Amino acid sequence: MRLKADLTLLVVSIIWGSSFVAQRVAGQMGSVYYFNGARYLLAALVVIPFVGRNIISSYPREQYKWMFIAGFFLFAGSALQQAGMVYTTAGNAGFITALYVVLVPVALFFFWREKPHWLSIVAVGLAGVGAFLLSTGGRFEVREGDALELIGALFWTFHVIILGKFASRFESMSFSVGQLIVSGLLNLGLGVVIEPFPTFDGSLVFAVVYTALFSLGLCYTLQIWAQRHTPPADAALILSLESVFAVLSGWLLLDERLAAIQVFGCVLIFAAVLLSQFKEWTSGGVDHDHLVEGR
Repeated sequence: MRLKADLTLLVVSIIWGSSFVAQRVAGQMGSVYYFNGARYLLAALVVIPFVGRNIISSYPREQYKWMFIAGFFLFAGSALQQAGMVYTTAGNAGFITALYVVLVPVALFFFWREKPHWLSIVAVGLAGVGAFLLSTGGRFEVREGDALELIGALFWTFHVIILGKFASRFESMSFSVGQLIVSGLLNLGLGVVIEPFPTFDGSLVFAVVYTALFSLGLCYTLQIWAQRHTPPADAALILSLESVFAVLSGWLLLDERLAAIQVFGCVLIFAAVLLSQFKEWTSGGVDHDHLVEGR
């Protein structure tokens, strides 16, 4: 059963990585907020059948508060991520987004006074160097899209902390639906205000459906099942491959290429992500609720 769960998580990481290509396609068409709004609301519709009856009346008021807060950070992270896709590659977006795993212990230290493990400090240094090499190619010139992805990674960081600290108090599937709806509506509302309505041709519709049904709906459900049958540290390791599959998908499907120094930057970021999880792997695993949801 554990092997089956690990293989399931590998499929999840492949789909999450490939979804950066779909997002890149939408970004090249100039669609950011309408695209996000459509895919998050569609994903919520996909997950609702798993919630059961009494979706509104049976949950405590406190749950709605944290669903809105989590949904806001999900909205901000996804909006910045998708806006960055207009100006950067799928591979860059995948690796820079993965920095949230490294930034979580940093944020926990500064805002919750939780002392980080020394391996986490080393991982932050490696990730910083890797992100610089990936984004600039060794020259001090950060591209606009990569900067947006980095700011987005900060919002992903607080989103996953909220999930780990507060969402665990409530029923997981209903909480997921709530934050997906909040994120979808906020993205859609911002799109109405500042973005021209896009032409939903075949490519954009495919990107919406693929990311909503597979990246959000299917992968979330598969991950919940798989993480019941495999240690948290194993899950973290396998899911961290998402950024690798983002680069491979961009290369295979969009002919995106990286210079050798950028590849080295990717290697450093990937090493930092693995190192940040190594302490949990050696100690038998900790809560990794922050690794669920929402690309």
